[in-house]
This record gives sequence, C-alpha cells and structure tokens, in this order.
Amino acid sequence: MKKSFLATLALMLVLIFAIDGLAQNQRGPSTPEERETAVKVARLLETDPFHKDAKKMREWFLMWLIQVPDIHIELCSAYLGSEKSTDKNYRSEISEQIMFSSAAFIIEHPDQANDRVAVNLAGVEGALKVYENVLATKAKARSDFLDSLLEKRNKGELRGYVEETANTKCK
Repeated sequence: MKKSFLATLALMLVLIFAIDGLAQNQRGPSTPEERETAVKVARLLETDPFHKDAKKMREWFLMWLIQVPDIHIELCSAYLGSEKSTDKNYRSEISEQIMFSSAAFIIEHPDQANDRVAVNLAGVEGALKVYENVLATKAKARSDFLDSLLEKRNKGELRGYVEETANTKCK
C-alpha cells in the first residue's frame, strides 16, 4: 500500500511539473481577483471541508497553483507524518490544504513569501483546521499524529516542529 501511494505521489509530481512548465509559459502572473478568490477559497475549505462545492474548489485551486508563475508552494508530505498518520478517507482534504493555506499566506504576507518556515507553518495550521472540522462531523477520522500536532500548536510548539521538519525532511 505504501509503495503504491508513493508511486502515485511521484507520478502526480511529475505530471504537475510537466503541466507547470507548459502552463506557466501560457499565462502571466496571478491577477488581484484570482488572489482574492484563492484566499477566500482557502479559508472556506479550512472551515467547511465538506462544502457542496469543495471538490470543484480544490480542483480549481490546484490547477491555478500549477498555472500561475508567481506563487510557489513547497510540496513536502513529511509535515503530516506518514501515510498512516491520517484517515485514508480524508487524507487528501487535509494534505492538500497545506498547499492552499500556504498560498493564502503568501498572498496575504508577500513580504514573508520566501520564509519557508512561516509559509509552511501557515499551511500546517490550515491543514489542522481542516482536521478539526473533519472531526466535528466524522469523529472516527481521529489521528494520533494529527492530535499530537494539535497539542504542539496549543502549546506554542508547532513552529519548532515545522522548522525541524523543513530542515531535516523537506530539503
């Protein structure tokens, strides 16, 4: 199972980079309207991961991130632990949110766009919001690892975790 997940992830990354190269050559930077929409969508998905249009919003956001040449997101699955760290039914909603919340942070804080710890901290915090909102309706989706990240967040230790992970597992 783990090998198939990693193979699928590797294929997705190859496709994303191939599409990325083509898409970025075909359009200019993101527009103010697109950036405003991206922030609104990121925040909506954080608070309502099961919104009736959530799938369409995630698809739009992902394609938009691939296409725009001016917003760059680090892809590193290590922030959320191993594949078994999250409920398989909600793994994509939680892990994709790192990208969306990171992008929203970059848009809202362009002066910190190159601070990979700040950007990824915002991404992990967004993913944890999704996790909390998933738990509100799907209590069986509980994850010991994500619960430990919530505990780190509540103790003010999440930034240290993100920094250590960025420096050791997400080079």
